[in-house]
Amino acid sequence: MDQTLYCEVIRADWSDMKTVMMAIRQAVFIDEQKVPEHLEWDGKDEEAMHFIAMNIDGEPIGTARLTAEGQISRLSVLQPFRGQGVGSELLRLIEQAARVASLEEIYLHAQTHAISFYEAAGFITNGGVFVEASIPHRMMIKDLR
Repeated sequence: MDQTLYCEVIRADWSDMKTVMMAIRQAVFIDEQKVPEHLEWDGKDEEAMHFIAMNIDGEPIGTARLTAEGQISRLSVLQPFRGQGVGSELLRLIEQAARVASLEEIYLHAQTHAISFYEAAGFITNGGVFVEASIPHRMMIKDLR
């Protein structure tokens, strides 16, 4: 069983924390997963609600965003901190924010290797496999009603 890492998740303003969030996403998506930069920087960050996970030393170790339509995306945790509950804590806070915003459901495009992670958080698959940025994904939805 994975050890749980202490982390604190906070809401983050894109204009104030852009550099930190971009560095995490650069490391995870562009450098590690080879997502093309033009796909990663999709122009949706300005309007999205952002979240940052920080370790006990206050260092940023993960990030994610939630759009007004209820899409969770760009959930990323730096490699040394995976499997320790950081992603789950990000999801928990995002769901809380979605409920406060009166969203009836939240959804995401899960990389297929991460489907069980999202299922454990209460998401269900919807539809078949599709490819985004050369990576297989499935749509997943969570009803908040």
